[in-house]
Amino acid sequence: MQETPMAAFAPLPSRETCSSQSTNTNISSFHWTPSRSNALYNIDGWGAPYFSVNSSGNVTVRPHGDRTLEHQEIDLILAVNKSLSLKTNVHVQLPLIIRFPDVLKNRLECLQSAFNYAVKSECYTSHYQGVYPVKCNQDRFLVEDIVEFGTTFRFGLEAGSKPELLLAMSCLCKGSSESFLICNGFKDDEYISLALIARKLLLNTVIVLEQEEELDSVIDISLKLGVRPVVGVRAKLRTKHSGHFGSTSGEKGKFGLNTTQILRVVKKLGQCGMLDCFQLLHFHIGSQIPSTSLLADGVGEAAQIYCELVRLGASMKVIDIGGGLGIDYDGSKSTDSDISVGYTLEEYAAAVVQAVKFVCDRNSVKHPVICSESGRALVSHHSVLIFEAVSSSKYIVPTMSPFDIQHFVQQLPEDAHLDYINLSQSVVRGDYEACLAYADQLKHKCVEKFKDGLLDIEQLAASDGLCDLIAKEIGASDPVTTYHVNLSVFTSIPDFWGIGQMFPIVPIHRLDEYPTKRGILSDLTCDSDGKIDKFIGGESSLPLHELEGESGMKYYMGLFLGGAYQEALGGVHNLFGGPSVVRVSQSDGPFGFVVTRATPGPSCSDVLRSMQHEPEIMFQALKHRIEEYVDNDGNMDAAMIAGGIAQSFHNMPYLTVGSSCCLTAANRNNAYFYSSDEDFTAGADMVTGDDEEWPYVCA
Repeated sequence: MQETPMAAFAPLPSRETCSSQSTNTNISSFHWTPSRSNALYNIDGWGAPYFSVNSSGNVTVRPHGDRTLEHQEIDLILAVNKSLSLKTNVHVQLPLIIRFPDVLKNRLECLQSAFNYAVKSECYTSHYQGVYPVKCNQDRFLVEDIVEFGTTFRFGLEAGSKPELLLAMSCLCKGSSESFLICNGFKDDEYISLALIARKLLLNTVIVLEQEEELDSVIDISLKLGVRPVVGVRAKLRTKHSGHFGSTSGEKGKFGLNTTQILRVVKKLGQCGMLDCFQLLHFHIGSQIPSTSLLADGVGEAAQIYCELVRLGASMKVIDIGGGLGIDYDGSKSTDSDISVGYTLEEYAAAVVQAVKFVCDRNSVKHPVICSESGRALVSHHSVLIFEAVSSSKYIVPTMSPFDIQHFVQQLPEDAHLDYINLSQSVVRGDYEACLAYADQLKHKCVEKFKDGLLDIEQLAASDGLCDLIAKEIGASDPVTTYHVNLSVFTSIPDFWGIGQMFPIVPIHRLDEYPTKRGILSDLTCDSDGKIDKFIGGESSLPLHELEGESGMKYYMGLFLGGAYQEALGGVHNLFGGPSVVRVSQSDGPFGFVVTRATPGPSCSDVLRSMQHEPEIMFQALKHRIEEYVDNDGNMDAAMIAGGIAQSFHNMPYLTVGSSCCLTAANRNNAYFYSSDEDFTAGADMVTGDDEEWPYVCA
């Protein structure tokens, strides 16, 4: 108990060392450039040719890919600020999805061009004709865009449920008459009836059998409706994708028919005089196919089945290779990763065309139309999820003077004091590994003593402070800062929470500044899983900048390549609804873009209704309570409180950072609404919210 604490900690790193490290940081900051941020976040790896960084340190969108001219690039932070300050009756709030239809169009054109080139290069005698699987993102305007942009390519749609079939039928009324409407998924009589009615409406509909028993319904209902069906089968291939997304492939896959079942389908159709209706073979070996070698193996197997069906008398015309065209989420070009692929669009198309041609030529079979159901590859790039870091937190190690340490040591129980002596001696020896072990042991001993009532809370806090101080001094403390973001991971990034899917996340501005912090992201939900602590490149934290909230500066981040699946899969954990959505198109105006559509995210009322609550009745109950208990002589009278609560029902559930509470605002014209000097461009299309006005909202 007589040891001097200061002497015990003499070998710890000196202030000169820390000062030297600080100087190096300043040098890095002084020489930092946007190109260094580009390399740090590997934006050219996963983002090319659609995303880059400009000289101002802002992420830019290249809406036409490689064909984008310099003046056509869209500064993402300008697009965000414009969207948040629209002078309309639509209130757009973060989090925010920005859709870029020009990017979507470019993706479709690139996919079509890749197959066109492969067809021409390989002297393939048929053509490519793709479909978009609407399950990837069923947003109305996205699906309508794909039909519009793909009309000249005869690009069609794929549906896997009755609602998807209805929306596909409706959208394809404006598309090419040759566009495929592929009907996948489990089917009941109503589904089959809808598909046959679609054919009666002269939509190019193909019913793909996922189960053998579906054929009986197709035959019966087609006879009743007087419609000659076009039928396909989904084959279970032996070729199997071993990654996470390959669970639907192989003989044990969820969907499809094995060879025995396919032969029974051929026989039954022949017996019914409908073998000419059998025209398509479909297969799917899984999403995110990592290599063209695996792809070619699967396509080759399917092509052989196709040729056998031709031999058996089926009127085969189309081979549908399903989905699988992957996205390089981390820019690594890896062939053994669930978040990367080792090929380009052109290499993918060439592998498919070559494999089909080789097998068909070997069997002297006419080349079929090649169809693919590429969803992820089409829509992932077209939208960016924007969210804001509203605060950050990092444990601050308390300072302890020699007197504080001496006082703490003197009050330690005898067995805990022995741990402290061992800790002190390990520091003197410079054995930092032993130092950490003894510090942990001391901390554990003090916790046990506190539980037994032998230490008070001040002593417990002192033990925590001492151990954390030691860890900091020897460089073993956690350097990671938690950034609190105005977002719900469960709603907006469900694949991260559910299957560990990683997406590129990057600050969309300040990329001309050195990122001095390492951070993880914590969302608004009351759930420990509501955080992002895994990032592309195998990182457990993300380089980020110091928040400057005190000076009024916002800190915006973007999640990229999330245009597929996330919106459809998102839930309402903690009753956080979806984000606001805007549509931004490239234009020749002063900013190089125009906001053509804006839709606010679901309000509190919307998400409450989704869980069977009735907001109007809820409000009336609260209003009666206000009238009963609120004194109108106070600072807030009953009418103002009722109006504020009514407005809260209509607002989004997310934080309105920097705004006044609607309960304290004098009227509805409060900080919930942004404004700017500019409005939508003349003639721009706009969608307003659907909430009806209630009585008792602020006048």
